[in-house]
Amino acid sequence: MEQSIEIDIDATPERVWEVMSDVERWPEWTETVTAVTRLDSDGALGLGARARVEQPKLPPTEYVVSEFDPGRAFTWLATGPGVRTTARHMITARPEGGAHVRLSVEQAGPLGAVMGRLFFKGLTDRYLATEAAGLKARSEGTR
Repeated sequence: MEQSIEIDIDATPERVWEVMSDVERWPEWTETVTAVTRLDSDGALGLGARARVEQPKLPPTEYVVSEFDPGRAFTWLATGPGVRTTARHMITARPEGGAHVRLSVEQAGPLGAVMGRLFFKGLTDRYLATEAAGLKARSEGTR
């Protein structure tokens, strides 16, 4: 089951990427993340990078970057017993200026699909909306 949100941001795609890819600073602009700890290095985010993400109402989760397109997108993946969570973060330039962002979360696996549909759908929708609004505010310089 995949859930997503899209938002237009009045900032350059480069600025949005700067904010979005600096995962350790996410707690500064979204209340849905209380801590992000890089587990591999303090360098730039890249393919294979690992991070522990702590969020309210969810257990701490280790994500691994499985797809990476610098300046445009990254996907990270978390696995647990019966659950696979895939979170995608994509930026495209708008022809009229600014950036268009799509954030999505997919829950898969025997437990993931059931848990995502029955227990976490509302929470995930709220978290995606809050993260999109925070990313917009931080990228536009209002937060």
